[in-house]
Amino acid sequence: MLKAYHGRWPGLGSYLRSVLVLPATLALAGCAGQVLNPLLSPGVPQALTPAPQGASSYGKSSGNILVLLPLTGPLAPVGAALQNAVKLADPAGSSPALDIRDTGGTPAGAEAAAQAGIAAGDGIIVGPLTAPETQGVIPIAKAAGVNMLPLTNDGSLAQPGVWPMGITPAQSVQRVLQVAADAGRTQLAALLPDNEFGHHLSDAITADTAALSEPAPQIVFYAPDFSSVNHAVRQISDFDNRGAGLEAEIRAARALGTAAGRAKARDLEHQQIPPPSFNALFLGETSGDTLAELANFLPYYDVNSPQVQILGPAPWANIATEMANQSAFLGAWYAAPDPAAAAAFDAKYQVAYGVAPPAIADVAFDATALARMAAGSGGYTSKVLTAPAGFTGTDGLVVLKPDGSVKRGLAVFSIAHGGPSITSPAPATLTQSP
Repeated sequence: MLKAYHGRWPGLGSYLRSVLVLPATLALAGCAGQVLNPLLSPGVPQALTPAPQGASSYGKSSGNILVLLPLTGPLAPVGAALQNAVKLADPAGSSPALDIRDTGGTPAGAEAAAQAGIAAGDGIIVGPLTAPETQGVIPIAKAAGVNMLPLTNDGSLAQPGVWPMGITPAQSVQRVLQVAADAGRTQLAALLPDNEFGHHLSDAITADTAALSEPAPQIVFYAPDFSSVNHAVRQISDFDNRGAGLEAEIRAARALGTAAGRAKARDLEHQQIPPPSFNALFLGETSGDTLAELANFLPYYDVNSPQVQILGPAPWANIATEMANQSAFLGAWYAAPDPAAAAAFDAKYQVAYGVAPPAIADVAFDATALARMAAGSGGYTSKVLTAPAGFTGTDGLVVLKPDGSVKRGLAVFSIAHGGPSITSPAPATLTQSP
């Protein structure tokens, strides 16, 4: 289970580590023109761009939209917000209808709800929320020939007919590494937490450096304690070879206790320690306490800008302002959706429910809007859902691939005083993405 990148829903702890969210409206990015969601924009939705001839027609062509949400159990507060968002994407009296069913937040509950919805004739599944629930529902959906838009960000669940709609570690890693490569930062190292999230990041970093024909990255994992973090930074910086010898010479010169020794020590102190063997360092940490430790250790072991460009994961979008208080992180890059694009959805939710939406609500809104648009453009088939130009949502472009993978157009931000700035805007097209 993976950690969420926004933070507008406090206190969910480990429950939300299985969901990264896809905020807001969907619109077609194809050559036939935009699909305008009538909730947020005036106008009549236009047909989706057809997929190429020979694309899979797997999936139902009609039926209601089955929405699987945790409306009871520990995740009930999240489920209530998701249900609010889903209803915003379904104007009163619209067709197809929504069939919202409670999963209880468990795989068994999700399986029972999926079976009931499919028995009722539903044609596509939006949800469930978590990776374990999704794993339980996939075989049921496959057997019934029903496509799924689960809300998890576990990209390992992607397969034909199943498109995880959360923002995966791989998506944000791919984007920020590409921007780094374009800037000549092709010698990569990574310091990652030794947990599931860190290992997902490691897999993505290894795959993407290979795809970019870059040298294999240096990757070091650490446990969440002071000693382990210190050791990891010292190890990856190779400080024992780069700087420790110089420090030993300085101490030895001072130990002479003579004017000549002190003069030699002063001269040695002005010598430049060679830079590390990498020019970009990906930090996978999202905990404020551990980031503060890293902010101290990195300059101590002479891992500094501009020799090294710091990179990070999408969850930094939630803590970028706080990170700017640490000079070691100023200018660091991370890839995430442009939050300005979610303003329309946020405003609609606020008006409808009297509170700001938690970020987790946005993915449910977009997935439901996509299902509704597909219903009016040929049905819930893979041929319709995998329109090659993709769709425009408030996270930027999203392209559903026939193999179940999801490509996203994310912006790259730089951490700065006063709030992050956009270093590389979200791309206007993903049609050339692999």
